[in-house]
Amino acid sequence: MRSDTRQKIEELKAQIRRHEELYYKLSKPSISDKEYDDLLRRLQELEEKYPQYRTPDSPTVKLSKNVLEEFAAVKHLQRMLSLDNTYSFEELQKWHERVIKGLDGQQPEFVAELKIDGLSANLTYEKGELVRGATRGDGQTGEDVTANIMTIKAIPQHLSGKAVPERIEIRGEVYMGLADFRKLNEQRLEDGEEVFANPRNAASGSLKLLDPAEVSRRGLAFFGHSLGDHQDGIITDQTVFFDKLKSWGVRVNPNTRLCRSFSEVLDFCGSWQDKRDSLPYEIDGIVVKVNSFEQQAALGETGKNPRWAIAYKFPARQATTEVLNIKINVGRTGVITPAAELKPVECGGVVIKNATLHNFDEIKRLNIKIGDRVLIERAGDVIPKVVKVVEDKGGPGFAVPKVCPACGAKVVKEKEEAVAFRCVNPFCPAQLERGVLHFSSRLAMDIEGMGEAVVSQLVSLGLVRRLDDIYRLRSEDLARLELFKDKKINNLLAAVEASKKKPLSRLVYALGIRHVGEKAAYILAQRFETMDKVITAKKEELERIYEVGPVIAASLVDYFSREDTIGLIEGLRKSGLNFKEEKAISTNTPFSGKSVVFTGELKDLSRQQAEELVRGLGGNPSSSVSKATDLVVAGKDPGSKYAKAKDLGVRIITDEEFRGMIK
Repeated sequence: MRSDTRQKIEELKAQIRRHEELYYKLSKPSISDKEYDDLLRRLQELEEKYPQYRTPDSPTVKLSKNVLEEFAAVKHLQRMLSLDNTYSFEELQKWHERVIKGLDGQQPEFVAELKIDGLSANLTYEKGELVRGATRGDGQTGEDVTANIMTIKAIPQHLSGKAVPERIEIRGEVYMGLADFRKLNEQRLEDGEEVFANPRNAASGSLKLLDPAEVSRRGLAFFGHSLGDHQDGIITDQTVFFDKLKSWGVRVNPNTRLCRSFSEVLDFCGSWQDKRDSLPYEIDGIVVKVNSFEQQAALGETGKNPRWAIAYKFPARQATTEVLNIKINVGRTGVITPAAELKPVECGGVVIKNATLHNFDEIKRLNIKIGDRVLIERAGDVIPKVVKVVEDKGGPGFAVPKVCPACGAKVVKEKEEAVAFRCVNPFCPAQLERGVLHFSSRLAMDIEGMGEAVVSQLVSLGLVRRLDDIYRLRSEDLARLELFKDKKINNLLAAVEASKKKPLSRLVYALGIRHVGEKAAYILAQRFETMDKVITAKKEELERIYEVGPVIAASLVDYFSREDTIGLIEGLRKSGLNFKEEKAISTNTPFSGKSVVFTGELKDLSRQQAEELVRGLGGNPSSSVSKATDLVVAGKDPGSKYAKAKDLGVRIITDEEFRGMIK
């Protein structure tokens, strides 16, 4: 039994060391931070239970020595420690209790900082001049990357201001902003190079390039956050140190907060976990430090971690797992898309079982196969995606299916779409299901209760063979569905009846006409005002409409000329649907002709209501920010659109200002 335990410990140590090499040295991690921490924690638990097997070089005691041979080794004047990680408020509270105990019951102040997802750097200044820049390495010795550090514009080569120490080590985080990260990966794709998994890896890989000129083009940035060796007795705490840094011209993250109580720390952590997407760079948690340097010294450190600081990590956005299968989905327009069925793994606070692969060209680019171990990513509410293969298991490649998996009809690749493959059968049951779901969705006819399980049963039982069959459903039909009782039946029938009053723009969008999105449907309804005029519009007339153009025009003419469409429209007419659109106010308003984007939560309006108001005032709501955007309305906890608008210099207004403009 003991020999088995010792072997398990040695295996864990070897596994951890290998992952440290991939992470620190090669900038190509094959597991997420959370998975690495879980391995380290498992080793720590075994070593605590069997201390006779703990060795001085264990990863729980000492950072691994991952210094690249291409760079000279440089010894830090004062050791660089690494932070212990915690993933819950309960664990954070336990750390707080240990701090109080270590200070004999004294309640300290804390500093809470955003944990920038980059890599640690140690800057040495002598008489105010930057003389050395180094990576952390094993904490004692790092890589001398001075030439590359000198190219980072955010790092001053000379400390300005007063009371600059004779010598000082300033620690901080080198990082890459999201805009620069996307730009770099787009360029690498064009050049046929492997993309970086995340901004942290991109920053690490960039700082360790041998060509400083290339480093300067990568757009690296820096925030100072910690004090190393120094000759200045008047720096008494973390907040004083931050003030000094700012007076010397060193960037400090503006979102840092002094917390008088630990409840303020918890509030800060929770707040930034919700609004992390509002930043133009990635953060993966919050660093919490005891403010007083005297109290920090009293608390001391373990083998490699300070007892006076800890990192609260947000739920991981990336994780690694195994591809169990590659399955095919058929969309409402017949487009077939691949998706990865995964071995369940926790990512972003939820368990992930599936991830999108976008299209078959993406499968080819990733070279992904069943059985491979892959890195997946989930940001916010975005559908998880496969970022890259981290371990090729050598399985067979995946080919594009020649027939539709839902109906067996032929699959073709259309010339106008470089990556799309399509099922040519208009009566494909999978297309019908997707079409009914789209028709019933919130932005279309908004039929609450018409979810995937209900639609699947309605189609499989033959109760819905065409969209207008929805309006012929009766109580006895719905009673055949699983778990449908009187209240549920009545609610669904009421929602179906209410949808008949939706305006023409909603109906045109709900039909699922190829290339016709919500915005185009609204423009068409406003231009023609009745369904009959939309149906009879000539191709040339449609092409002349702003934001319609030849592709949408051709799709509309083709759709309304088909025999099955004519029957569907007549069925909807007989069912009593609204075939008219009220003309919106479109002149002399603050929104006339302007492209408007909403981000964050509005106080008194849903996103849909706000967009409808803008349309009614002659504006054009959009879902994405670009240089063509005129206005961004930012509500509570705005997302990445807010950051992009700031980068592009787009005008941003608050929720209150928006409501004032409406009035």
